[in-house]
Amino acid sequence: MTPSDLPVPFLILVAIVALYLFNSIKILREYERGVIFRLGRALPRPKGPGIILVFRPIDQMVRISLRQDVLEVPPQDVITRDNVTLKVNAVVTLYVVNPNDAAIKVANYVYQTSQFSQTTLRSVLGEVELDELLSHRDKLNLKIQTIIDQRTEPFGVKVVSVEVKQVDLPEQMLRAMAKQAEAEREKRSKIIHAEGEFNAAQKLVDAAHLLATEPMTIQLRYLQTLTEIGVEKNTTIVFPLPIEMMQMFDKFKGGAK
Repeated sequence: MTPSDLPVPFLILVAIVALYLFNSIKILREYERGVIFRLGRALPRPKGPGIILVFRPIDQMVRISLRQDVLEVPPQDVITRDNVTLKVNAVVTLYVVNPNDAAIKVANYVYQTSQFSQTTLRSVLGEVELDELLSHRDKLNLKIQTIIDQRTEPFGVKVVSVEVKQVDLPEQMLRAMAKQAEAEREKRSKIIHAEGEFNAAQKLVDAAHLLATEPMTIQLRYLQTLTEIGVEKNTTIVFPLPIEMMQMFDKFKGGAK
């Protein structure tokens, strides 16, 4: 019997069945899983990757990606513990570990995670001071990541990391911080200058003690100074006058009166 001998309704039925089976074939990529709802009830395990069959309208499939996704948290108005108003945004890295929970227990796991991230960012950064936020950012990132991960675990989402991306300070606070940094540098420069003066004075005291042991060294030092002056072709010669001699003149002047 040839196909032409078959009745037309039978051929139509075969064509419909073949077309139905062809449309039931679904291909899932390596990073995708298909959550199958059969008569409204989810199958225990997701399907994929590869070729699967979805028999509509009995079966319905929801595709879930297992790849890491980056979620940017929009800038949030944060008031720190020391009453400084900031705008802070962050980046959250996440991926799905349980496709069934991500499809069943939450309407939109990305939106849900975004809302959790915004509220957690405001609450955690509102408990710290500005200096701690700027200097201990890694510690705060870990704390925020732990809190968000605990809240997303029930619907099968793992939060890998949270990074505070940018902290926008008010203009007045920037000027105050610049003045503080300038004052700190000036303080350090004065301390270094004072230490240099102290060390120089200490060296002069040591040199004076050393010269006092041999009076002739003072005369040699005087001659060496004259030699240095002469090298510069200077005609001015300075003769040191001992203070004791000036005291003798004062006594003589007083006795004459």
